[in-house]
Order: sequence, then C-alpha cells, then structure tokens
Amino acid sequence: MVAPTYLRSLQALELAVRKGSFVAAGEALGITPAAVGQRVKALEDYLGVELLTRGRSGLRPGPGLLPAMGHLNRAFEELAAAARELELQRGHELHLAAASDFVDLWLRPRLESFRAAHPNILFNINGEGDAPHRLGRVDCEISFGPPRDAPNTDLLFRDYVAPVTSPENVARTSVIPREIRLEGFPLVHLDFYKDDPAGLSWPDWVAAHGVQRSGPERGMRFRRITAALDAIAADAGVTLCGLALIGDRLDAGEIGLPYPISNGRWSAHGFYARFRADVEGRRPVQRFRDWLLEEARATRSWLTGAVGAAPD
Repeated sequence: MVAPTYLRSLQALELAVRKGSFVAAGEALGITPAAVGQRVKALEDYLGVELLTRGRSGLRPGPGLLPAMGHLNRAFEELAAAARELELQRGHELHLAAASDFVDLWLRPRLESFRAAHPNILFNINGEGDAPHRLGRVDCEISFGPPRDAPNTDLLFRDYVAPVTSPENVARTSVIPREIRLEGFPLVHLDFYKDDPAGLSWPDWVAAHGVQRSGPERGMRFRRITAALDAIAADAGVTLCGLALIGDRLDAGEIGLPYPISNGRWSAHGFYARFRADVEGRRPVQRFRDWLLEEARATRSWLTGAVGAAPD
C-alpha cells in the first residue's frame, strides 16, 4: 500500500502522464518541473519500479504504472469533484450589474429559490446586497439591447410588449368598442423600449391596430417600468409593457389586459447576460448561470404558451 505521504507524488505522476510533460504538470501544480520530477522519483524509489517512459508524444506510463493508471485517473477526478463541492460550502460572492427594472420585476422575485439551494453564496446587485461592493469587473452583466454574438453571452429572452392597465380600468373599458376604447383615456409612455426598432411606442401601436386615439404621443412619460406600473396601479391610465417581466402579476390578476393578448408585438431587442471570461473555472458563478438560464427558459415557455413562439 502506498503511504499517505505519497499523495502529492501520485498527483504529480497523474498530471505528468495526462499532460505529457513535467513542465505542463508543474504549471498546473504551481511548482517547477524539477519539483514534479522529484516527487515522481520519490514514488519510484519507494515502489522500486520505473513508472514513466518517454515517447515522441511526451511522457507515457511505464509497464509498472499501466495497470494502475485508470484507477489513478478516476481517483483524482473524484478528489477534484469532492473539492469543488466542498468549496461551495464556503462563503462566495456574486457581483451583478443589471437593468434595475429587470432586477426588481424578474430577478429578485425568483432569486430566493437560488439562495435556498446555495445559502453560502452572497450577492451584490448594482452595488447593494449582502456581499460588500467591490471595484472592478462584475461576474455577470444583464442588459436589454440588440442581438449580440459575443463570448460568454446568453440570450435570456425577448419580450412581448402589449397594453396593460389596472383590473379596474379593464372592467371600465371593456364595455367600450375596441376602436375607441383609448379615446380620452390617459396613455402612460415608457422610454425603456424607445431604442427598439420593433416600434413599441403608443403612436406605433395605435397605427398598427386601427385604434382611434388623438394625440397618441401625449401623456405621462417614465424611464422606469416600475414607475409606469405604479401609475397604472393607481388607475392613472394604460401603458405598453413587456409581459415577460410581469407574468406573475398578470397571472395573479394584479394587472390586466384591456385588449386581447394578440394585440401586442415582440421586441427586436432582448435581455442578455454577459459573464466574465473565467466563468468556467468558478463553480458558484457557473451554478448561477445554469439557474439563470433555466429560469429564462421557463419565462420563454410561459410567453410561448400565452402568445406563441417569438419569430426568428
């Protein structure tokens, strides 16, 4: 039986064979190639067997090592997996920068499920949270914008924008013919979608749906979606809003649709999550990325069920 003190020698041996050289093994371990060779030599002296041979492609297992090589590979794979799982028990921090409306309306209501599964991961979102703010790059940046094909960037979902208002105003306007339903009714404008080429403004919507409304460009204007939703909750009018962000409120009856849901339009822009280049080596960030994509898939599925699939 190999003594426990030779564990580091076994690690150096396995890496040297897997990577093909003492140089590459040393880089992985953070030691010199000579130190790797010394560890392997110590194990060979202990066993009295030559463990490595040199070939054209680099180091190869010698006859004395071949029967044990598979066990050695699997053993260190399992040790690496155990170390990654144990590392998750330590406190970790995730730093996010995201559109405030996305955080308030979509991310934060869902985040408790991730926190429950990973209680040792702390968050700092837009400079606030249970993890202290830090300078420098964030782990993930989520924004609404045009299609992008960039490394470590995921499309979460495009949105479907339709008129929404309070349940009281839905009941109030339901008896009015659809063509004149908005005439004289306050329109609440959102600048969140103003750069989207799909045409998500009130003048665009009125023209596209044959609705009579004088001065569709007039009315209260907000930059934040949450502010516009507060206004319609106070029966201040009707706004055009992306349903992906308010699906829970729609399902709960807190917000209503004064027109059929088919009277909406898909955004050309979408919500994109961009992760740091080193995400693959950071388990907490990868866990969050996997969770975020699964939640985004659920939102896309909800939208598809409500209005059909988004066009390509």
